[in-house]
Amino acid sequence: MPRMLDVSDEVRAEIGDEEADRLLAGETAPGSYDCTSCRTPGDSEQERTSTVLFIGDETAVLAFAHAGCLPSQVVQVTEEQLRGAVKSITGDTVDLEPDMVVPEQAVLGVTSGLVLIGGELHPALVVEPTGPIARPGTTGGGDDFLPLLIEQGFMPLTELSAVPPVLHGWSVLLAMGQLHAVLQPGPGGGQPVAWWQAHQPLHVTEGWRAAANKHQQVLMFAAPVGSIGRQPREDLLRDALDKAAANGKLVASALPLAGT
Repeated sequence: MPRMLDVSDEVRAEIGDEEADRLLAGETAPGSYDCTSCRTPGDSEQERTSTVLFIGDETAVLAFAHAGCLPSQVVQVTEEQLRGAVKSITGDTVDLEPDMVVPEQAVLGVTSGLVLIGGELHPALVVEPTGPIARPGTTGGGDDFLPLLIEQGFMPLTELSAVPPVLHGWSVLLAMGQLHAVLQPGPGGGQPVAWWQAHQPLHVTEGWRAAANKHQQVLMFAAPVGSIGRQPREDLLRDALDKAAANGKLVASALPLAGT
């Protein structure tokens, strides 16, 4: 049975047309898999699935992810990092020295959903990296994702009882009814630049889009890796947000809406 696979042009260029076609025909693709991003089960016969190719210095590993977690892409890694990727994909035990892990390789996972605050539904984006984010220039194994965002003006939350304050200079770009990017102020107050940009525009529900147009802003929540996960329903997403907030692992701001 043909699989619901996305094979990007860059992945096809690396693995070749023949292998790509065999994947799309279902000859070499797995039916079920563990998403390389959120680590929950997926089924390429039932839901859109991305092919993610990790390329090291000498070897490469083809992994699979929910299309909602990651787009199909090629990820350049060192040979040591590739061992870590193999560990996450197969569960094999591989010991990595912390200074061998390059934090910049982490990918930001973005989930959209409606969040009820004060009796009203608000459009929200939940951002969770696929790995620890270290401060630029450091080689330690820590995670500075939340401190870096707090320095940008995001507010730590202990509960979701009120709408977080607006973070001016940041915005969420919607175009043609789809999510394209989260923008941050440019260097020296110049043109906004993309803090996160979708490899391909992300679909949002009509309800989410209507709420965004009503409020003219989107609530962005961010949590470190492992705090939220990929939740299949908005009530479960809200539970995960509440738990992250209670554990001191959630920051948020309201970002003005750019586009429609």
